[in-house]
Amino acid sequence: MSRVLGIIAEYNPFHNGHLYHIAKSKEETGAQYVVAVISGNFVQRGNTSIVNKWVKTRMALSNGVDLVIELPTIYSTSSAENFAEGAIKILNSLGIVDTISFGMEAKDISTLNNIANVLYTEPKEYVTMLTHELKKGNSFPKARENALMMYLNDIKRYANVMAGSNNILGIEYLKALKKTKSTITPVGIKREKVLYNDKYIVDEFASATAIRKMLMTKELNDIRKVMPRSSYLLLGEELKDGHYVIDISRFEREILYTLRKMTVQEIANLPDVSEGLENSIKNAADSCNTLEELINIVKTKRFTQTRIQRILIYSLLGITKKQMETSKKITPYVRVLGFDNKGKELISEMMNINPKLNVVTSVKKYIDTVASKNLKEMIETDILATNVYTLGYYSDSYANLDYTNKIEIL
Repeated sequence: MSRVLGIIAEYNPFHNGHLYHIAKSKEETGAQYVVAVISGNFVQRGNTSIVNKWVKTRMALSNGVDLVIELPTIYSTSSAENFAEGAIKILNSLGIVDTISFGMEAKDISTLNNIANVLYTEPKEYVTMLTHELKKGNSFPKARENALMMYLNDIKRYANVMAGSNNILGIEYLKALKKTKSTITPVGIKREKVLYNDKYIVDEFASATAIRKMLMTKELNDIRKVMPRSSYLLLGEELKDGHYVIDISRFEREILYTLRKMTVQEIANLPDVSEGLENSIKNAADSCNTLEELINIVKTKRFTQTRIQRILIYSLLGITKKQMETSKKITPYVRVLGFDNKGKELISEMMNINPKLNVVTSVKKYIDTVASKNLKEMIETDILATNVYTLGYYSDSYANLDYTNKIEIL
């Protein structure tokens, strides 16, 4: 079998930076095939995908990806750690992936790997430093960054590494590879020209964050410069048809209704809720008219906006701590969203290597036949996520697209 490259992505939406990443990754790894595990309709930063997962699949297939697999909602809306581990477990299960490539702000992958080793092995001295930093009232990300710099004893090399969004995910991918004893080789691609949260255009590059901002302000000509033509045209069609969800605020009423309906204990049972945060959320939901108000009241130095937004999505989708803990202990199914001719070859190869692999090409058939209660519950969450997501459309808010939409074939 030829070399197969794995990529984990949100493609929200697919832009020239993603195109560069695929081309550079193939060049560095010599891969002839590309498998992408992508987030569905809700994403890791606690927000919505601009367009649905099938449109993102078409964008990816038009720009160098051969097989697109969905990262189940339970992982795609999770912390960076569980997001990464869920995706790595899927790539491991395929049995065909040689390398995984990810973007990074760091100059070299060894810097990230040194941090990943500490986080994976959790030496006693590091844990003591982390506990001390948390007691100061720092948020977990800040406390961890401070503890790592002290433990690794090289502030110059490790300062601000954990401030890079791509670095954080890269470290979690490396950690997950170690934890699962994976044979997949990691490759880091230096992020060029614009960083993850940058809100400006440099040449033909802009971050997904900047593109979403341009969409809000209707700067469509600027968007044209920074996306491949195929992606831009697909995005344009969805905007014209009203089939897009700009951000989580589209579900403002639904989330406030849900939180007001929930008891304090039910809120406490949502993932990422700890240290009495349930009381703050409940009080804010009972007194706020907007999500922005609620988030501003609840977020603190300790609890970041991203974490609060993830909790809001958990409430909207009914995801519990128990489900999240279960997701950490099982290997997810392989939900195929789309493929090209080369991707079809990959599916055949996967099935030859592991005939018992949980490949989902028909949601109805899978739900009717899957023996695992946990996996059935996981895919039912994916179906609910799509049904809720389309409520944010400006027209044609149909349910059950997971049953009616066909696999994208290029």
